[in-house]
Amino acid sequence: MGMPVRIVLYAPDEAAAVRAASAAFARIASLDRAMSDYRPDSEVRDLSRLSPAPVIVSPDVFRVVCRAIAIARDTDGAFDPTVAPLVALWRDARTTGRLPARAAIDAARALTSWRRVELDAARSSIRLPDPGMRIDLGGIAKGYILQAALTTLRGAGYGAALLEAGGDTVAGDAPPGQAGWRIAGNDPDAEKDTRRLFRRGSELIARAALATSGPAAQFVEIDGVRYSHVVDPRTGWALTSSVTAHVVAADGATADALATAATVAGARGLDAIRARFPAVRIYLVESVGGIAAVR
Repeated sequence: MGMPVRIVLYAPDEAAAVRAASAAFARIASLDRAMSDYRPDSEVRDLSRLSPAPVIVSPDVFRVVCRAIAIARDTDGAFDPTVAPLVALWRDARTTGRLPARAAIDAARALTSWRRVELDAARSSIRLPDPGMRIDLGGIAKGYILQAALTTLRGAGYGAALLEAGGDTVAGDAPPGQAGWRIAGNDPDAEKDTRRLFRRGSELIARAALATSGPAAQFVEIDGVRYSHVVDPRTGWALTSSVTAHVVAADGATADALATAATVAGARGLDAIRARFPAVRIYLVESVGGIAAVR
């Protein structure tokens, strides 16, 4: 996952807590090895390395890719797990401080299409038919992995737990005697008003997941324009808006992916996403003239 992971849990004693947390961290590490596009030997990298042959993958990887494709369909491509070629261009831009060439963006866009991913449930195989296509699970894997780690804790008998990593939080049962887990933000001081507005409705959560996506954490400023690390798969360009999405859903993968999708779709596409996911709470927060507006 390339970031710190925090686990808080209730257990009868320290030794039990350490055993449970160790098992959860082991599950996280295993899934990270399979799903990270930074690791050259990951299952996700195998999909492009062995393309166009179908690749048999583990049940977890098949499950999360299927979920990613389903969310891509239901968000009209605002979320797209095949965005990897475009993400690679914008990673370079954050390093070099130079915009990607338009021809490079057009070439990467030609390789970006969730519709072309071929899934075979009977064989648990995935096929990327075009050379150069790549899968990037960065917008969904983190939530899936945290949810899987919570399942590991539940299996050990410790359901009252909270897991957090880089803007994603997965909450299990509420702490003893409490209505839920109190989620404290760690946003920059400039976003205090935004955080206060959002947390009115979502400060306490239990048996749910919360994900945040926006431009604050990673960006590059080029010629006075701030380009986010979040890329719109439909245009190929990194977002330049100041919109931050907060999503509360029943599971981590859904919250994670929809936070990205809502950020990309923006205010114009928000109603359509909400209509397709009526059980999910989605908030868009934008600071206009120093005033935080929540949609």
